[in-house]
Amino acid sequence: MRTLLGLLILAASAPAQQSPLLKQRLEWFQDQKFGLFLHWGAYSQLGCIESWPLVWKDRSWGNPSIQTKQEMQAFRDKYFALNTTFNPTAFAPQQWAQLARRAGMKYVVFTTKHHDGFSMFDTRMTDYRITARDVPFSDDPRANIASQVFNAFRAEGFGIGAYFSKSDWRTPYYWKPGVFAEDRNPNYDTAAEPERWAKFVEFVHGQIRELLTGYGKIDILWLDGGQVRPPKQDIQMEKLAAMARSLQPHLIMVNRAARDAYEDYRTPEQEVPDKPLDYTWESCITMGTQWSYKPDDSYKSARQLVHLLVDVVAKGGNLLLNIGPGPDGRLPATAVSRLEEIADWMAVHSEAIHGTRAVAPYKEGNIAYTRKGNMVYAIVLRGEGEARPQAVRLTAPGTVRLLGYNKVLRANNGTVALPADASLHPYAFVLKYQQ
Repeated sequence: MRTLLGLLILAASAPAQQSPLLKQRLEWFQDQKFGLFLHWGAYSQLGCIESWPLVWKDRSWGNPSIQTKQEMQAFRDKYFALNTTFNPTAFAPQQWAQLARRAGMKYVVFTTKHHDGFSMFDTRMTDYRITARDVPFSDDPRANIASQVFNAFRAEGFGIGAYFSKSDWRTPYYWKPGVFAEDRNPNYDTAAEPERWAKFVEFVHGQIRELLTGYGKIDILWLDGGQVRPPKQDIQMEKLAAMARSLQPHLIMVNRAARDAYEDYRTPEQEVPDKPLDYTWESCITMGTQWSYKPDDSYKSARQLVHLLVDVVAKGGNLLLNIGPGPDGRLPATAVSRLEEIADWMAVHSEAIHGTRAVAPYKEGNIAYTRKGNMVYAIVLRGEGEARPQAVRLTAPGTVRLLGYNKVLRANNGTVALPADASLHPYAFVLKYQQ
């Protein structure tokens, strides 16, 4: 995950022509509006950025304390041994799913394997996996973590997304043993060693086949590692996509940053576009400051998160909000608190979020707009310490309703008076009217 990828995605053209089934699935996706992203792996034990500290040329931001290649190699040895101490005994995905549902989230995207190659599912393609004998948690009946997560969230009615990194810095078919890897790419010439690269392609296709055959219905295959693309890193996406959709025809694919026919929707990272886009999109944004678990991380306030969700939805997008579970398997307490606060707001106002689409003027001052059919929702955003408003200026017909209030309001000359007995949420409240 890097912000640069998001910038590239925003600059890219719209996806290629879509089949009727895919169009239907993307309509379903746009109805969801709010999803949970979970970055979790053995790296949570270090509290560091996921995977990226392994990359020598990216060490200025991923691992700035490393000064020499010898130090980098020592760190890599330590990092790649984290599987032998990973034992998240407090893992309780049912609690995650129930909390996320209350917060109004409708789909989950879970990191089945990040760039470091540690598989959080019971793959048969490598021993570097959560269920291998050298992992302490492998004796636990919940050891197949991806399966546990998917089943728990599916039971709560969630759409299921499998994040999968195409790059893999642990397999010998991507980073060749005995050769120092300078950057995130293969450390050998793939054209000069086609047999090695062919084994990597087989490895990637094999793991994706496993995910799409042994883990129930998968709604989204969220492929990361945008550098893995032709001409030097051709993993035969056409064959991969055909195989994936033969197994799960309803699948939405996100070959992010590849700018090809297999990027069904765009995923701007850590940012929200300035205006609505003419294609399906999802902003993936962290609740804290980094994707993976970070002790004492600084989290956005609940007010900021509600405003962020409204901003994204008013522009026609989805918000995929990320949390990094800790090494013991718990969600950070502050993240839990934030979700509970969002749940309180969504309990009254979710009607203005789920199933909506963008409608002009999208946002005017502190008012953002969404629509559902011929109903318009004016979401009035409130600042910290802001006085209770007495009225709202709206271009609306005569009859207006305030979500959470059972009396009809009237718009007089574009002004809606707010009754004194109406409860106005301190983060935002919603007025709805027929267009």
